[in-house]
Amino acid sequence: MNKKDLLYYIKPEQQNEQDLQTLLTMHPQIQFVSLMGVDFAGNDTDEKIPMSIFLKDTSGFLEGSAAQTDGSSVVMPGIATLNDARVDLKIDKTVNWYVDYNYEHFDADSGDMVGTLRIPCFLIHNGDYVCSRSILRDTLKYVEEEMLAMFKKYPTIAGLEHINLLDIEKLVFTCATELEFWVKTPAEDAPLEALSSSQIMQEQYWQRTRGNVRTALEQTIQMLDWYGLEPEMGHKECGGVKGQIDGTGHMTHVMEQLEVDWKFNIGVQTADNELLARIIVKEVFRMNGLEVAFLAKPIPGVAGSGEHVHVGMAAKLKSGKLVNLFSPRDMHEDFLSAVGYGAIMGMLKNYEVINPFISCTIDSFNRLKPGFEAPICIVTSLGLSPEIPSRNRTILAGLIRDLDNPMATRMEMRSPNPYTNTYIALAAFYLASLDGIKACVESGKSLKELEAEISKKSGEEGFYLEKNREYRTEDDVFEDFTAEERDRLFGKPPATVWENFCAFEKYPEKMQALTGSNILRREYAESFKQGALIRWTTELLNRFLPENHQAVVDMKRLHHQESCTDCDLALWHKIQEMRNRLAKDSLEQRSLFSRLRKAVANADYDQASVLQLEISAVMNELNHVYHDYKENIID
Repeated sequence: MNKKDLLYYIKPEQQNEQDLQTLLTMHPQIQFVSLMGVDFAGNDTDEKIPMSIFLKDTSGFLEGSAAQTDGSSVVMPGIATLNDARVDLKIDKTVNWYVDYNYEHFDADSGDMVGTLRIPCFLIHNGDYVCSRSILRDTLKYVEEEMLAMFKKYPTIAGLEHINLLDIEKLVFTCATELEFWVKTPAEDAPLEALSSSQIMQEQYWQRTRGNVRTALEQTIQMLDWYGLEPEMGHKECGGVKGQIDGTGHMTHVMEQLEVDWKFNIGVQTADNELLARIIVKEVFRMNGLEVAFLAKPIPGVAGSGEHVHVGMAAKLKSGKLVNLFSPRDMHEDFLSAVGYGAIMGMLKNYEVINPFISCTIDSFNRLKPGFEAPICIVTSLGLSPEIPSRNRTILAGLIRDLDNPMATRMEMRSPNPYTNTYIALAAFYLASLDGIKACVESGKSLKELEAEISKKSGEEGFYLEKNREYRTEDDVFEDFTAEERDRLFGKPPATVWENFCAFEKYPEKMQALTGSNILRREYAESFKQGALIRWTTELLNRFLPENHQAVVDMKRLHHQESCTDCDLALWHKIQEMRNRLAKDSLEQRSLFSRLRKAVANADYDQASVLQLEISAVMNELNHVYHDYKENIID
């Protein structure tokens, strides 16, 4: 890949008719325009509008509704309905626009790769902005207005006494994501035992990459730089096994987990960059003969892939100076300012209604199980002391701080995965943070009192946090607590998509923290829920059941009557009982698979959720027993 003289992105200050006409005329290899809106499911729209049409009416595109689509093209159930389906796209001129090059399509005259200018847009239905991008944009505007009004009312806030809060010109919502993913050779899979053993022995974490994996990783980092994302690191993660080299010198049997990180950004641009980074990773690794999986848990029993989201809040003073509102005046004396304590408390207290926006697929729940550093408990870790920052990788929300750099203070939310809708996740995080910030600032409590609040024990009254819960631990939540203790102290985590969405009705006061501003409206949350439940039930019927049914069918009898042992017979009998329970109907009793199909057909989601968990448990036991059975066959 040579950068040559290609145009990779267009900054907001260049997004005017004159500059665009000049730039795009100078780069004739950019032959198409694509308007990118993002629906509630996190899907980004894409199409090919000939550049000649855009250049002919550039001002019309910039100032009006650039194009139209309909509700069948985007996930907005209950809003863009069949009888009211028109959705307009309006160009966003506050973020970077990117050029998506096709590395397999070259212009016949110039020989240059053909490019498509991807222009981020907002989706509008009946005059209302109804998309993920607009929810995040409007959320940040609302939080800023509320915070500035609060600073006028409370010009002195604990931990921020060194800042003239009335001198704040604007808030800066610094945030970032980390992208983890698996790469593999097409049509090849490494044995599960080898992957598990490699992970336990820590053979892969931050090891040297080789062959086409190394090439693809290096090219990805280069390309992220060309697009202005300022990459910071690419490395192996904990999962994977060493590839092999075939007779031609090419890598085969590749199965590795990688991570790519780039510089933080501001608000909506952060989420746009994350979408772009996923496209770059997919395309670059594909060009190197490798498949990429952004699934949260592509391989059972092996570490899943997260996309940790870093949430920060700074303020720009009228002097131009930038200050971190989460950092206290004395970094050696206190963990956080009152604003920082409020942010982490708000996210933790309201997390039950945030979680449905974070984890809304079967795949995401496959990752959220005890072990492999899975963030299943609503709890934070601040560090052993303000002077000893630590990293507890078993909790949901971690405080990241650097004693020598107050600007680095931020919250790391560890639950998102690569398919989490980053726009809505960030909106929910900041709305929940605002709820906690207001409570902490209005309480007038000192930083030590706020630290005591977040560190309180179950049964102790709090002015904001719930009495019978704990919200902070510096211990390993999986090793130092039993499952019963975790559920009692930190709340019992949902186990299915349906259980997760039940929180919307179960915690109305927490929903108010998210929807009370009328930005992440209740109808938008319901639309998000409907779309997720459609995907959940469809996946149950068309993936979960067929895949498990095929696994059951593939478990054949392997022993021979003349050479089998009593162990073979006992194991096979147990296997047959589970196979029949899962997939074989009788006149007296329906199988678990049939009962799940009926529950979905009847929209009995409580029963469907219970059956999904029961099937998963039986399948897990069946796989273990069949493994033992196969291991005992030596003929």
